[in-house]
Amino acid sequence: MPKSASISMSGSTGIPYRKSGPQGLIFDIRPYSIHDGPGVRTTVFFKGCPLTCRWCCNPESQAGKPELVWVRERCLGCDLCLAACPRDALHPAAAGVKVIDSQRCDRCGQCAERCPGEALNLIGRWRTVDEVLAEVARDALYFEASGGGLTLSGGEPLAQADFAAELLRRYKHEEKGAHTAVETCGFVEWPVLAQVAAHVDLFLYDIKHMDPAEHLRLTGRDNRLILDNARRLAHAGRALVIRVPLIAGFNDSREALEAIAGFIRSSLPGVHRIDLLPYHRLGEPKYRRLGKDYALKGEPALTSEQVAQARETLEAQGIEVAVGG
Repeated sequence: MPKSASISMSGSTGIPYRKSGPQGLIFDIRPYSIHDGPGVRTTVFFKGCPLTCRWCCNPESQAGKPELVWVRERCLGCDLCLAACPRDALHPAAAGVKVIDSQRCDRCGQCAERCPGEALNLIGRWRTVDEVLAEVARDALYFEASGGGLTLSGGEPLAQADFAAELLRRYKHEEKGAHTAVETCGFVEWPVLAQVAAHVDLFLYDIKHMDPAEHLRLTGRDNRLILDNARRLAHAGRALVIRVPLIAGFNDSREALEAIAGFIRSSLPGVHRIDLLPYHRLGEPKYRRLGKDYALKGEPALTSEQVAQARETLEAQGIEVAVGG
């Protein structure tokens, strides 16, 4: 981020964003999505998350700042990136390896723009509401035909609540947009969540475990604020679909699943559906590229039998279940 940009903190989660005007740190905008709410959607991925889930398949979404990544197998060896860097933060090493000096690099992205093989990637760029809406508008015809719309995901969009609320408000009311949805872990103070909820048609709301200590052990936070916010949204009449990332040895037991179902039945009026999201290993290569350790390295993906058993457990509790959202 340019040094001239001032920093503030959004909500209570400590994720930085630019103070001068409504801008958000976005790492992807994906059109034609069919798994992030009803119909065909455009999903905007916010960078930064207050949780550190061990199974996270989008490690590039975790840090609330831009990150520069070098993908060795894409490098053409042209060294154009070296000349493009205004801070001399890139250096060649043995066997064509590029070394990024994190102390000198200011994540301006000039090296990534110059790289013809897309070996250098700047993950996370500051975008204005107008810039994001211009991309979303390209899919308006698909929204009308399918009942789709705009979804905010991440990372955690509520960690940049001011930008998220303004984006949703502009899309829904000024642009006369279609359906809006927010994927969230729910770890944010209620006034921040309420600010965004006014412009949301559907929350895709993560509940990972009912035990606070177990939740803390594997996500870095306990779940009391998350569960309290789910109750508040449901009692306010907001539409929710509960999403449960199904992780072997963490929340796939009968007891853990029945506890989640019991919470839904007793505390979330109007909520009847769970999306089961079975653990997979597709995000593991991203950790290597980011220089991060993968906590579940070698952990096998769930079998179809394990997923079917989890589904049967929840359906026996009177819960509607979809696998994969």
